[in-house]
Amino acid sequence: MQTIRHTISDDLLMGYAAGVLSRPFDLVVATHVSLSDEARVRLAGFEAVGGAILEDLQSADVADDSLEQTMARIAGMKPSPRLTASRGIFPAPLQQMVGGDEGAVKWRSLGMGARQSVVCTDGEATARLIYIPAGQAMPQHSHRGLEMTLVLQGAFRDEDGVFARGDIEIADEAVDHTPIAEPGADCICLIATDGRLKFNGLLPRIAQPFIGI
Repeated sequence: MQTIRHTISDDLLMGYAAGVLSRPFDLVVATHVSLSDEARVRLAGFEAVGGAILEDLQSADVADDSLEQTMARIAGMKPSPRLTASRGIFPAPLQQMVGGDEGAVKWRSLGMGARQSVVCTDGEATARLIYIPAGQAMPQHSHRGLEMTLVLQGAFRDEDGVFARGDIEIADEAVDHTPIAEPGADCICLIATDGRLKFNGLLPRIAQPFIGI
């Protein structure tokens, strides 16, 4: 498995283990973990700690219809992405969501050869695939919330370094950057956001309502 230099933080892994992340962020974490042995080991540790805490909790009285309420909630839930192996560009959790590998994606043009495809939404949070031709720069921007970017193919660089397959970049309101796809393979990323980007340039701001980022 490839070397991953930029991995996910413990707080996001704990949020995933506890089931408190929104579905778009849940998908990015599951996809990253499926590519990272190190992140998978840390996740297993957090899940073990959570299980031990549950075992130590004291029992409590429940309502007579608690089973019916629980089963109704389960019936309305979508399954979380599974951490299984796969072949192709997309790891198994993403393939399960998209319905296949890169060829199954319905892309929408962003201009200058860049493309996007919205994978899932949950309230204000959105997970989308972004395709950036090699050597192409994305507009400089900051953020109105959290942005998680996972590289699936190729690589990009910005003010924080170079991010290749399996690497994940976490950005928030304090980060202002200009991602540029590295030469070689075109760059494909899975990105989760919970707020619109703040573009620095006039033209990207004008186009933003139409491209939905």
